Amino acid sequence: MSACLICFELRQWHLICLSLIFYSLFNTRSQGGTGANPTQGFNQGTPWTGRQSTTGPAHRHIQRQPLNNTLMPTVNLESPINLDIHKGMKKGMEEREMKKVMKLETEMKVELSQFGPGQQMSFIRGTDLFGYVGIEAVLDQMRRKTMKSGFEFNIMVVGQSGLGKSTLVNTLFKSKVSRKSCTPNYEEKICKTVKLHSVSHMIEEKGVKMKLTVIDTPGFGDQINNENCWEPIVKYINEQYEKYLREELHVNRKRRIPDSRVHCCIYFLPATGHRLRPIDVEFMKRLGKIVSIVPVIAKADTLTIEERQEFKERIRQDLASNGICIYPQKEYDEDQEEHALNEKIRESIPFAVVGTDKEHQVNGNKVLGRKTKWGIIEVENVAHCEFSHLRDLLVRSHLQDLKEVTHNIHYETYRVRRLNESNVDFSVLGLTPWLLENGTADQSESQL
Repeated sequence: MSACLICFELRQWHLICLSLIFYSLFNTRSQGGTGANPTQGFNQGTPWTGRQSTTGPAHRHIQRQPLNNTLMPTVNLESPINLDIHKGMKKGMEEREMKKVMKLETEMKVELSQFGPGQQMSFIRGTDLFGYVGIEAVLDQMRRKTMKSGFEFNIMVVGQSGLGKSTLVNTLFKSKVSRKSCTPNYEEKICKTVKLHSVSHMIEEKGVKMKLTVIDTPGFGDQINNENCWEPIVKYINEQYEKYLREELHVNRKRRIPDSRVHCCIYFLPATGHRLRPIDVEFMKRLGKIVSIVPVIAKADTLTIEERQEFKERIRQDLASNGICIYPQKEYDEDQEEHALNEKIRESIPFAVVGTDKEHQVNGNKVLGRKTKWGIIEVENVAHCEFSHLRDLLVRSHLQDLKEVTHNIHYETYRVRRLNESNVDFSVLGLTPWLLENGTADQSESQL
């Protein structure tokens, strides 16, 4: 009897021990799933790395975390403070997404308003695509095509003799591109009238080809009577527009029309330290309507820093009071980013520049500069002059925009005016008035 009681008690103790073991195992798994203990379920040899342990009873219930190179503790998002931060971050992300969606919807409405009846257009985001399409490869195609064919850039320099026009152009492109540098046995002489000379060069840098044309205007502002001295320049610019327009109106047009239009005009102001002269005002007022003008202060090293700043402020006041349009114009800014960039440029105009093609040793480095008995004026040092700003504007940041403004604004204005005048001789271009009238009549009938 006593032996039976002992066996019964042993069985009870055995069941109690088994129940305690199962209870402890169940409790351990439930705690690993909720993440109450930040170190439980992770390998003790690699704490705080966010890696999932391959051993341990609760490794299947631990949520995966990204592996970072830095030590990052596990954050419990169930606490009230962390929940507030998480909600704030989520709210900020949602607001930014909503702003992007509203901006896209506004752009879509503008584009949809341009479509007539029977035309539909929808906007498909990248996230809505089934997979990779390859639309971004168009940029590579355009780049390869541009590198093969190259592009053209035509720049005009205007100013009286002795202001360093040729030297500055050579400094801009770091080569002998000016007419003075390319003409053998060149003799400096005062022209009786304004004459225009153009020199073209093919420049290649890192596989990119550019046909550069420099138009010089010797004789401008060098006479005692400078009345109407800007007329030959205006005539030349309009002649290039007319030449391009006639090529466009041909029945059998060239695949690529040669572009001889002036994309930019650099106007050189003498460093007098006073204000704009009457010839400066008249020239920029008339030319600003047909070409992009960038005024510069020539030989700015003759002025002190204070004199230069005061002179620039007076010039900006004269430009505003006379309604002179200079590049870049505010009305052509497309977005806020471009407006911010162009606003910095407008605050620096006119650029105080110094030009030279001679190199000197400064701290063991070769730099372009002008050597004086007081030291070396470094051309590409923004503390000495603003040549770098001018170069960035003309070549590195706004070259394509200068070409687009010339084509879409100045040339388009000329084209509309010429076609409205109805003075174009269409017989010379291979077009008869009957064909034009017939085409216009057919178009009007189709619209009815």
